[in-house]
Amino acid sequence: MKTAAIYARVSSAQQREEHTIASQTAALVAFAASEDYCVPAEWIFEDEGYSGASLLRPGLERVRDLAAGGQIEAVLVLSPDRLSRKYAYQVLLTEELARHGVAAVFLRAPRSETPEDQLLLQFQGMIAEYERAQILERSRRGKRHRAQLGEVSVLSGAPYGYRYVCKSDEANARYEVIEAQAEVVRQVYDLYTAGGLSIGAITRWLNEQEVPTRKEGTRWERSTVWAMLRNPAYKGQACFGKTQVAVRQRLNRLARQRGGLPVRNSASLERPREE
Repeated sequence: MKTAAIYARVSSAQQREEHTIASQTAALVAFAASEDYCVPAEWIFEDEGYSGASLLRPGLERVRDLAAGGQIEAVLVLSPDRLSRKYAYQVLLTEELARHGVAAVFLRAPRSETPEDQLLLQFQGMIAEYERAQILERSRRGKRHRAQLGEVSVLSGAPYGYRYVCKSDEANARYEVIEAQAEVVRQVYDLYTAGGLSIGAITRWLNEQEVPTRKEGTRWERSTVWAMLRNPAYKGQACFGKTQVAVRQRLNRLARQRGGLPVRNSASLERPREE
C-alpha cells in the first residue's frame, strides 16, 4: 500500500460557507481508498481562505515538508488549479515533488504520460490562471464603479456602532446606527478630546466599566480604540481602496520547521491618500 497525503484548497469565504473544501476532501479520501493509498488522518491538509496565486500556505508547506522528508509517495489533489492557479507554480510544485520521488495525482486531470495528455494538463493550468486574472479584474472594476456611485456595498464591513444592511429589491445596501454602540463611540471621542485621556487610559476605562465589545467575551484593546479614533466613518466619510493586498515575505525552511507560518498568506498595506 502506497503512502500519500491529501491536499485541498478554497480561496474565498463563500466557498468555505458552501463547504466545497469538505467535498474536495471527501472525494479524495474515497479515491485514496479505491486506489489503495494509505492516508493517515494527520496527512489530510486543507488550506481555507488561501489564494492559489501564492505558494505560502500552511497546508501546502506541510505537504512539501513531508515530500522532502521522504515520508510520502504521492500527493492527492482534486485538480491542478487547487494546487495553484498559476501554471508556472503548478510546474514548480510537480517538479519539486518528482525530485523527491513523489507523484502528484490529480482526480480531474489526465493521468497518463503521453505528450497529448501533458499538453492538455498545461492548457488546464493556463486557463485556470487566465480565469483568475479575469475574475479579479472584473471584480476590481465593478467595485470601483459602485464606489464612484457612492454605494457602501463595496466597503469591507460596518465599523463599530453601525450595522450593515444588505441590498434588497427595494433599497441599496446601507449602514444603520446601533444606538448603544454609538453612545460608546461618543464617549471614546469625548474622553480623548475633552477629557485628554490617552488611548491606553481609555482602553482601561472601557474594560473597567465592562463596556461590551462587538464580539462577545472579548476585551477592548488599544489598537481597537486607536482605529476607532482615526476612522473617518464617524464623521460621515468613508474611502474605498484605502489598502492593497501584498504577499507576505516568504519564510525560509528553518522558519517553517519552527512553525513560523503566518495565519494568513497576505498583508494589507495602505495606499497613498491621493489614490
